[in-house]
Amino acid sequence: MGILSWIIFGLIAGILAKWIMPGKDGGGFIMTVVLGVIGAVVGGWISTLLGFGKVDGFNIGSFAVAVIGALVVLFIYRKVRS
Repeated sequence: MGILSWIIFGLIAGILAKWIMPGKDGGGFIMTVVLGVIGAVVGGWISTLLGFGKVDGFNIGSFAVAVIGALVVLFIYRKVRS
């Protein structure tokens, strides 16, 4: 996927992660995008590592992995900041 697709994918995953785990986080929109993109990458890496299959393309499975990854990254980000 191109970098623009990953940014859009990460933005959506980051927004959903913040919706699932609301709270006061600094950074606003840009931080949401960054955490979402990092979460998508982390989620893909973890799912591949655990043998859930390859993350490829813009599909529901990849989207679920990206959201779970964004939740993990958001959780770690909040723990580090506090």
